[in-house]
Amino acid sequence: MAVISDEEFGTVTIRRSARASAIRIRVAPDGRLRASLPLYSPVFLVKRLIKSSRPQLRAMIAENQHEADYVDGMVIGKSHTLIVKRTSTSTVAARRHGLQLVVTLPEDKELDDPVVMRTIRDACIEALRIEAKSYLPKRLAFLARKQGHKYTKVRFSHASGRWGSCSSSGSVSLNIALMKLPFELIDYVLTHELAHTVEMNHSDQFWQTVRAGDPNYELHRSRLRKINPSI
Repeated sequence: MAVISDEEFGTVTIRRSARASAIRIRVAPDGRLRASLPLYSPVFLVKRLIKSSRPQLRAMIAENQHEADYVDGMVIGKSHTLIVKRTSTSTVAARRHGLQLVVTLPEDKELDDPVVMRTIRDACIEALRIEAKSYLPKRLAFLARKQGHKYTKVRFSHASGRWGSCSSSGSVSLNIALMKLPFELIDYVLTHELAHTVEMNHSDQFWQTVRAGDPNYELHRSRLRKINPSI
């Protein structure tokens, strides 16, 4: 898998596929661009398509960023706060300082600027990953003991359209975007994936297993459907 760097859109992931008949660009769940192209097509064709399609690509990104409305003082995850500081320099930067995500913003830039949003998103991913690795493994272990389930290991991701998944070997993958959710919905997702360690399907028996761990799972499931796992 190759990547290219674009001045406006940042890192663009390129995947070759024997099934691809043309070059296509879409917005991945992490908000970045992802291109697919036939096996033997040269990479410069992707750069050419990006150059000729900038208005359309901006519209695609904007459509997928409906939740990414950053404001000064907003809470990120469970414990981080976004702090915006104006600067006389021309450089946009975001860094994690303790429990603060400090964004330095030039006078001619606003928070909805694509470059600014991408910079903030990268910092948010770092903060959410730190929170996820600190909280989720402990909570998953607690719920597994309480509900009588066993799993093999825990993995983390953010480039996914799902909150979590469980493999047939008992490996649980969790989206770091879980840290955006209320605690009861986090528990529902963890309970859901733990149920898959005994039922690798969505049969009646599976949902009975989920209900045993979360009696209010139907309410939690309904609420979760209205929330996008993207960051």
